[in-house]
Amino acid sequence: MTLTTELQQAGREPRLPMQLPLDEGNTLLVERWLRILPGKRLVGLARHEGRPVLLKLFIGGGAARHCERERLGVTALQQQQISTPALLAEGSIEGGGRYLLSEFLLDADSLQQRWDALSAHQPGGAQAMDLLGQALSIIGHMHSKGLMQTDLHLGNFLQQGDRLYMIDGDAVAVLSPGQPLSADQAQQNLAIFFAQLPPDWDEFTDLLLIQYLQHNPIALNPDTLSVSIGTVRRQRQNDYLSKSLRDCTQFSVARSWARFTAVVRSETERLTTLLANPDQLFVAQPLLKDGGSSTVVKAQTSGAPVVVKRYNIKGFGHWLKRFWRPSRAWHSWLAAHRLQFLGIATPAPLAMIESRFGPLRRQAWLITEYYEGEDLLAHFGPFGDQSPDENTAKALLKPFEQLVAARISHGDFKATNLLWLQGEVILIDLDAMQQHHSETSWRQAWARDRARFIRNWPADSPLARWLDAQLP
Repeated sequence: MTLTTELQQAGREPRLPMQLPLDEGNTLLVERWLRILPGKRLVGLARHEGRPVLLKLFIGGGAARHCERERLGVTALQQQQISTPALLAEGSIEGGGRYLLSEFLLDADSLQQRWDALSAHQPGGAQAMDLLGQALSIIGHMHSKGLMQTDLHLGNFLQQGDRLYMIDGDAVAVLSPGQPLSADQAQQNLAIFFAQLPPDWDEFTDLLLIQYLQHNPIALNPDTLSVSIGTVRRQRQNDYLSKSLRDCTQFSVARSWARFTAVVRSETERLTTLLANPDQLFVAQPLLKDGGSSTVVKAQTSGAPVVVKRYNIKGFGHWLKRFWRPSRAWHSWLAAHRLQFLGIATPAPLAMIESRFGPLRRQAWLITEYYEGEDLLAHFGPFGDQSPDENTAKALLKPFEQLVAARISHGDFKATNLLWLQGEVILIDLDAMQQHHSETSWRQAWARDRARFIRNWPADSPLARWLDAQLP
């Protein structure tokens, strides 16, 4: 078996440590895998002649083409004086694979890592604005030199000390070397960058562009850019939801004749026991909810506690209505990931299971993060005898404004389906949630949602009157 074939067949678990023979007769010691695209590409930390290096292995179809694109992209960045890790070597491995070695930046963090480490991601926050401004500076520099990074996310920026590097040469397009991109080309590429931010950030686009325009002073059309951001964000959302149902870097998905399971890959280890037999929890545990159509329990894992919701089949007639379509767990799984993508607070969806007989669905389970918050009926009281103060009002209105902007209806706005936790409103029970593409259906659904939420309190109460005046 050739080395390329071995790596292709190793899936997500290629052996370590690994001795990799190089063209010049030396060997490379792979110490750690940093990223694995099974059967296609591997990125690892390796040691070459005593120094740490970054190894990229191309092992899938078109390995030579992808390796060449990576090399040409890095070379283009270097030629235009845009910081990127230096290339050290290139060659082939047994069986048709290719490798590239480049400088390994010690003590460097990606901007995505720095973004995740921020204490708050409030739109317009100083630290977050500074981080995004750094990225836009290097994007502006690239655009002024006729280059475009087509996979424009924060993980492709590395910071080492005060110096920022662009990586992933495979996604670097050379459109007009040494000459600025056209305004249209620049706007389309900027839309890819801004679309990765939650919609709450859209109002800060013009302010963030100041950093960009200092490096590439071209005339941009704010309205056109805004439309492009919306288009790209919808595409990104659809791609993300599709990924949540297939095996990929972020999600582990397994299907058989009897079962479909999707789990956030980073949560697989701590949820192993629950995934094997979720019904074990519903025997001795005190239940959070014991209804006919669903049963909910809190479960302890090796990490934080989780909530397991079982969607029951009440009888043969109920099964006849449900077996041919995706389960409510499936629907809630997608709805929760949609909200997370849009920056709307909801407990993180961790796993979803459907019991099946071939294509026919039966019981299903949804596992989510557990929140200790109190529901809004408890928080505001059943009589709604006072309107909220300024800070509470802002927090209360925020999710409704976000849902309106995204054209999403909840479908069951009982006050018990919204939690109050540390000054934030969190949406739960997403079984009936829907994102609308028709303005007519959206307005009808929103009118029902709005009326249902206000109806949680007496019509003549101060809180109900305040909500009727303030809700979108």
